[in-house]
Amino acid sequence: MAESHQPDSMTRDPGRAYRAVTRMIERLHRLYLDVIRAELDRLGIADISAVQALLLTNIGDAEVNVRTLTERGYYQGSNASYNLKNLVEAGYIEQFKSSQDRRATIVRLTRTGRALSERIAGLEADFADVFDAEGNDLAALLVRLEALEHGWTNHIRSLPLG
Repeated sequence: MAESHQPDSMTRDPGRAYRAVTRMIERLHRLYLDVIRAELDRLGIADISAVQALLLTNIGDAEVNVRTLTERGYYQGSNASYNLKNLVEAGYIEQFKSSQDRRATIVRLTRTGRALSERIAGLEADFADVFDAEGNDLAALLVRLEALEHGWTNHIRSLPLG
């Protein structure tokens, strides 16, 4: 039998609520990648993955140091390198050496990459409008998720919770 996720049962057992939230985050991430994959399919784009399309939106209009993508926590080093290489080969991003630090690699979206990133941003805006119209408070949800992120980050850094 499926666990009840009713607020009443969760307030009596914070551990159960915590486990439900962490599992929900995992499911939502996978589901969101499926949403992006479906959009790529609708657009007839088969040369990149949903993760790679999401990477485009994380780069956006900026010129980003590859190292920054890993420092922001979006990707691990080898995954970022692999995905960036595929995106360069597919023509969605271009990379070049930094003029300030020749060791640093900078990436930016090509016209094709920007177009896809904008398409995904439009999809996200549509979902946000629908979600907001249903009376959900995205700002409050974000605050709570950031608190969870802060707690996890502190734990990784061996800082006390709270």
